[in-house]
Amino acid sequence: MLTRKTLITLATLLLLSPIFGVILAEELGYHEPLDIVAEELKLNESEFTWTPLKDYTVPGLPEWLGYIICGALGVLVIVFTGYVIKAALGRRKIEFSDS
Repeated sequence: MLTRKTLITLATLLLLSPIFGVILAEELGYHEPLDIVAEELKLNESEFTWTPLKDYTVPGLPEWLGYIICGALGVLVIVFTGYVIKAALGRRKIEFSDS
């Protein structure tokens, strides 16, 4: 189970993430290395991008808010996956002890 301290830490990191991923990236002119490689190879991004949240943005929202929402979705996926794995391993231990 997530503790209050963990939730506060995650929320703080999510709120700070646009500073590094959006604001400073624009200021410094940072580009993702794979984007640079794709550009060099003249690849069309639409050929291999399947996500509805392209480049950590949510259509219709400011870039910084989309970045936070995408980060929150990523955290939720990881936490959910952890709980599923924990539950599966917990059941496995019980199954082995009964037989």
